[in-house]
Amino acid sequence: MSDGTALIELERVSRTFGGGGLMSQRRVIALQDFSLRIEEENPSIVAVVGESGSGKTTMARLLLGLERPTSGRVLYRGKDLHRLSGDEWPEFRRSVQAIFQDPFAVYNSFYKVDHVLTTPLRKFKLANSKEEARTMIEQALRAVGLDPDNTLGRYPHQLSGGQRQRTMVARTLLLRPKAIVADEPVSMIDASLRATVLGNLLQLKREFGISLIYITHDLTTAYQISDRIVVLHHGQVVEEGDPDQIVNHPNHPYTQLLINSIPEPDPERAWADDALDDTGDDEWEVTATQRALDVHGI
Repeated sequence: MSDGTALIELERVSRTFGGGGLMSQRRVIALQDFSLRIEEENPSIVAVVGESGSGKTTMARLLLGLERPTSGRVLYRGKDLHRLSGDEWPEFRRSVQAIFQDPFAVYNSFYKVDHVLTTPLRKFKLANSKEEARTMIEQALRAVGLDPDNTLGRYPHQLSGGQRQRTMVARTLLLRPKAIVADEPVSMIDASLRATVLGNLLQLKREFGISLIYITHDLTTAYQISDRIVVLHHGQVVEEGDPDQIVNHPNHPYTQLLINSIPEPDPERAWADDALDDTGDDEWEVTATQRALDVHGI
């Protein structure tokens, strides 16, 4: 671990819900004593793996500033995230972006997809002219494998799920963030088409130096793209380490359960790095979290 200031850090955070009064629901511990550190100068992909209810999405919302921890701190470049000044919040919003399962809810069906791409450029004043904005958008679309001529000028319903999702990746890329929180970005995609999307995520790190917090229930894809895996179970970290160590020598029964639950007829193929070599058009598919992001400005 570096001694320098992290880009973003969860410092022993816990988040509980309920239990506040006689009529309230029972107290639920969504996340307990969880720590995560993302270095600014050393881009990496950290996969947080767990089944539904493990605390993954709560962790994502804490990272994005959409939830406050019950205890512990969320730090952005060494400062308490929830004590940032009004001038510092836009910097955070640009530096730490998000990609979710289904981008459709962020599209206004009355607007063409161009609108979702031009909005962040206007908000952060990243282009000096319409011509410059158009050039930036076309470059971002090409970077994720989309043809601008077949994407721009169309309405959301005229794009496939995969095209909509990759457009959202391009939108994120326009802002040149330092880190992206990707919450189950391939879980709704047909299995035969996931490699294309995973390739886009790897590209964010390799070509653009963007760190990725990859949140998933799928240990296979976590193994394929991550530098480190964190296994969450009932809000607690049960195992953490190098992907090869986690998969080949799991220490916790829950990790072994995740491995055993993978329906793959060829186990060696399941863990192969070249499983990402296949490419093709895709069928990608928001959660309340993404809608909350829109309320907060992006």
